[in-house]
Amino acid sequence: MDRAEAVRKLVPVCRQYGYEGATLARISQATGLGRASLYHHFPDGKKEMANAVLEHIKFVVQAQVLDPLLKSGDPLERLQTMTDQLNQFYDRGQSACFLAIFSLGESDSLFHPHIQQALQAWINALESVLLELDLPDAIAQQRAEDAVMQIQGALVVSRGLQETSLFQRVLEQLPKRLAAPSPETVA
Repeated sequence: MDRAEAVRKLVPVCRQYGYEGATLARISQATGLGRASLYHHFPDGKKEMANAVLEHIKFVVQAQVLDPLLKSGDPLERLQTMTDQLNQFYDRGQSACFLAIFSLGESDSLFHPHIQQALQAWINALESVLLELDLPDAIAQQRAEDAVMQIQGALVVSRGLQETSLFQRVLEQLPKRLAAPSPETVA
């Protein structure tokens, strides 16, 4: 097994157990690799494994969520593509968010810059789409921040209540809410 395949097998372990709960025993079981093989691929141990998972997730989110936002074309369609991709990425609201998982406990101090950078990139991409809709800068920035909060909050609440329809509802309504004219631009 190469390192890339090992990372793909680490993703569900990190998603389910978080950094602290992803023990070497769980990691070994999920990957089928013993300790020696794990340390061969990841000499710095669990922290390096988690960094590799975060880099993998960053690549996937960039390709599936951010790049479609940053392409040219109809802004509303790009927002819809984002929500469709997020719906798929989070398994219709059933999967935990890596940003939330890696911002808890010890992992927050280890991976905070990754989390901050990922959130800021997402907000910036959304804001750039909203600016194309001639929204004032401050409104575009606030809506972008609010959208990320709504998505993340809906994911947490949906998982907590075991009711994925809540996540689905937020994603379904979000593109039109984001693209709605600002009261300042309507006047």
